[in-house]
Amino acid sequence: MIKGLFTEGAALKIEATKRLSLDVKESFRPSLVEELQSEGWFVDRQMIKSVRMRRPKAHDVAFEDRVWAMFARLGFEQLNKGRDFRLVWGESDNESRQVDVFAMDAETIVVVECKSSGAAQAPAETFKDVAEIIRGSRESLMRKLASAFPGRKVKFVLATNNFSVSAESIDRIEAMQIAYLDELAVDYYLELANHIGVAAKYQLLGHLFRGMKIPGLEGKVPAIRGRMGSKTYYSFMIEPERLLKLSYILHRSVGGGRSTDAYQRVIKKARLKAVQKFVDGGGFFPNSIVLNIDADVSRLRFDDAGVREGESRLGVLHLPQTYASAYVIDGQHRLYGFAGSKRADSELVPVVAFVDMSPSDQVQLFMQINENQQAVPKNLRNTLNSDLLWYSHNKREQAKALTLRVGQWLGEEKTSVLKGRVVLGEDKVTNLRCISLDAVRRGLDKGGFIGEFTASEMRRAGTFYRGSVEPTLRPLSTFLELAFERLASGLPVQWDLGKADGGFVFINNGVEALIRILGEIIQQYERENRFNAKRISPKEVFLHLEDKIDAIISGLSGLSAEEGAELKKTYGGSAGNVFWRKLQEFVKAADPEFEAEGLEEWQRAQAKQFNTESFAMIRDIETFLHDDVRLRLEKQYGASWWKVAVPPEVVQDAHALKIKKELSGENTEPVDWWDCLHLSAYHRILAYKQKIWDECFSADYTAPSAKRSGGSWKDKSSWMNELIRIRNTNSHEYSVTEDEHKFLVALHSWLGLADSD
Repeated sequence: MIKGLFTEGAALKIEATKRLSLDVKESFRPSLVEELQSEGWFVDRQMIKSVRMRRPKAHDVAFEDRVWAMFARLGFEQLNKGRDFRLVWGESDNESRQVDVFAMDAETIVVVECKSSGAAQAPAETFKDVAEIIRGSRESLMRKLASAFPGRKVKFVLATNNFSVSAESIDRIEAMQIAYLDELAVDYYLELANHIGVAAKYQLLGHLFRGMKIPGLEGKVPAIRGRMGSKTYYSFMIEPERLLKLSYILHRSVGGGRSTDAYQRVIKKARLKAVQKFVDGGGFFPNSIVLNIDADVSRLRFDDAGVREGESRLGVLHLPQTYASAYVIDGQHRLYGFAGSKRADSELVPVVAFVDMSPSDQVQLFMQINENQQAVPKNLRNTLNSDLLWYSHNKREQAKALTLRVGQWLGEEKTSVLKGRVVLGEDKVTNLRCISLDAVRRGLDKGGFIGEFTASEMRRAGTFYRGSVEPTLRPLSTFLELAFERLASGLPVQWDLGKADGGFVFINNGVEALIRILGEIIQQYERENRFNAKRISPKEVFLHLEDKIDAIISGLSGLSAEEGAELKKTYGGSAGNVFWRKLQEFVKAADPEFEAEGLEEWQRAQAKQFNTESFAMIRDIETFLHDDVRLRLEKQYGASWWKVAVPPEVVQDAHALKIKKELSGENTEPVDWWDCLHLSAYHRILAYKQKIWDECFSADYTAPSAKRSGGSWKDKSSWMNELIRIRNTNSHEYSVTEDEHKFLVALHSWLGLADSD
């Protein structure tokens, strides 16, 4: 039946570590080094009599090794040794076939065929030939394995790496009773094993053997049946060892996938260790683990013992004796803390089990239980809401779920260039994985893709909305996949940077704005009757927008590092809006017919953003000069200060204006000629005589830059020329530039006026 040896015991850990390495490592004679380097080997370590060398594994070998290591880390006790492990595949003992991974424990056998592509996301394959070979010999193989290893369940698995396998292909594979795992699922189980050790095996068994009978499991427990609102529940005590085999935890993390309503946080290693230590030390948990039993209430057997109290009934509950029949809603750490413990088969833990709850009800209950415990992070709440609200009867909530699920699609689907770039569940933010679901949601809402809804009805259909959330999801997500693929290829430097220094496009502000501008363009095209996005394919919509996307790429490519940094550092509610307006400018420049509602008003407002503060600073400076210049002159020259230190023409002009004001009748009190000076008059006073400048103004009226650069005494007051120029252009039509604003801020500061703001 089997032609090959097993790796088992302590050798499993050593071999798993070796297989998880991305390199092949071997020792050679020093004389062979040069020849081996020409064949792609690298020196890893120089030893006394030999040289250890390494070479990257081929992609198919690396993936096969990773799958093998996954089973080893999950606690399977016997795995194939080497790469020529074979099973007798046909009726004759001479008909054998090489098996990539053969994993066995006391209750199960898993036979795995691995397929890998060297190209990232190779075109979809049906793997029909592989599946047909397995299906054709499945029954014969299962009989032989059952005979050789009695009492074990057998599962055949197809594992793929770097293939875009469609949902339809997966359905066909699983219809042949072959389980399917992709590289994300393999990574997920390895990660879970790293967190919780061999306890993670129960998750994999639930995945592979879902609905299959668990060998030798006792299903009866004494229980109380009752009702909470409209929900039936059972309260009972059970050994953790039994419950672990029945249970399954839906994790919203890598490997969860959009097809599963996954809501749990990934189990924390540190927390689990603390629980395991507590359990092994004799501790116990009085609060109940909360489950959902995946079974029809009417078919779940409960033997009523005839003891009743109100709605409660005492009796014996017959639990389903199948894998993944009990979903853990709350208490995963308490349950998995018993995995591997000597007390797992003797201790009893309290359980409250609901029956046949909908996925949305399970998520709702999870949220309610955790509301007053550890805060559920916003991004995890959004990820949960994409599932929870999907089934809501509230139209507005459904629309929100759709926007969030589009974000999940973009972050999870192999066909999406944004796969791995969207933060899902409790994913850690990195320089590349930095786009929140909220940013995608805001872009879709503002771009008019979904529409406007009340709780009970649709007020306005969005450009992509096709009557309900389900038929809208795929077309909208596919269109955005195409658009972002073009943006990523057109902006390779920005794509590689993400949110690292210099990166400003593929971050929250940028993604929100990009989605919004695409929606705006589609809305205009529909108003012009160019197309109806609901009636043509996503690819056709993309082709209509291709030139506009290229204009955006060109515009973003032309921004300087400083301009990009300005866009990136814009925070708050206006952040995405500023970026969006910039994209409108790019599209408008390429196509003057683009409507860009509100753009001109925004540009005028932006152009004058420095005016108010700048003119306020000018008024401050004028008031300061009015008081300070006179005070300094009076203090230095006494009552005759104006005769000594003010140019005669300045005095004459001021008196002429004084008389004019008094004759106009606007002033009931006498006018002081000093109050009639213009800003230019103060400059004329400062530059009147060097002796006066040196005695009264030099120390405090010389700009810091002039102190460093030297120059004549008149040069040291030349800052007044720029101040006067800006002051004289003070009008409704003038826009103070950023450089002028910076000049005024600096002047306002070194004159000592900043603290008075």
